[in-house]
Amino acid sequence: MILVTGAAGFIGSNLVHALCARGADVFAVDNLSRADKFHNIVDTSIADFLDKDVFLERLQRGDYAGKFSAVFHEGACSDTMEQDGRYMMKNNYDYSVALFEYCQRERIPFIYASSAAVYGASETFAEERGNEKPLNVYGYSKFLFDQYVRRFWARHGKEGSSQVVGLRYFNVYGPRETHKGRMASVPFHQYNEFRANGAVKLFGEYAGYAPGTQMRDFVHVDDVVAVNLFFHDNPLQSGIFNLGTGRAQPFNDIALAVVNALKAEDGPMDLDAIVQRGLLEYVAFPDKLKGKYQSYTQADISALRAAGYKREFMDVATGVSRYIAWLKQNVN
Repeated sequence: MILVTGAAGFIGSNLVHALCARGADVFAVDNLSRADKFHNIVDTSIADFLDKDVFLERLQRGDYAGKFSAVFHEGACSDTMEQDGRYMMKNNYDYSVALFEYCQRERIPFIYASSAAVYGASETFAEERGNEKPLNVYGYSKFLFDQYVRRFWARHGKEGSSQVVGLRYFNVYGPRETHKGRMASVPFHQYNEFRANGAVKLFGEYAGYAPGTQMRDFVHVDDVVAVNLFFHDNPLQSGIFNLGTGRAQPFNDIALAVVNALKAEDGPMDLDAIVQRGLLEYVAFPDKLKGKYQSYTQADISALRAAGYKREFMDVATGVSRYIAWLKQNVN
């Protein structure tokens, strides 16, 4: 049986669907205080479900000896604006340590969600300590656990432990993120904006970037799931890896893909056309994000490629078009 934490969340639920499609028995763990998350897994068949807090009590009591063959740890607070540092560390760091130690005792694979937020103010996005400069407590919680894993390897060596893989997710978008609210992806928010107002909005000029030209590495959740499964299928590979496309694209590309997908009957439009037609508007950069915002991210995926992952990643035009089609069918 495979354990998936955060199983009703965004990436976790997509992973659950993929594992169940393979015929795996999935033990799902999550906190359903946000009850609407159940929609993410209602259309698949899990073997069991347990609340996160109850699960942790039983884990620490030793109830799960010999229970699981692998652990995918997707459970975390991903709100980059969360100000309660104690909550963040308990939910992200302490939880991860408990699962890591369990997996080492059991000698089973542990594949966990890290984050590109560990890079923060850096302009270089390779998996090296000198590049890691988190801007918020969320990024710090992820950074600190990556450091915990590195210290373990320094003492015991990667060969002396069971598989451990940390995946630093860049800007993930795609199906089953509706519950995330303000932390949902740009394509999701723009889909809803366009349906409500007939236009999408982006930040204007900030930190030397012209309106809409801030750049991120946007990665479709299907690609994220594929990388997780690759490491599950290759248990001799351990390490901390960036998980992005390796290609930064401006927010303008997201807006263009969303508008063209929703206005397909008008034929393909370029950026100038959607601006001139009032389908894209730029708004002042919010004060609350100044000094806490990554204007540029681009994953260095050379380590991922060296580990043997060869599949090509979807670009924004392909991935967003696919996502908008899904939203049309599944979100009212």
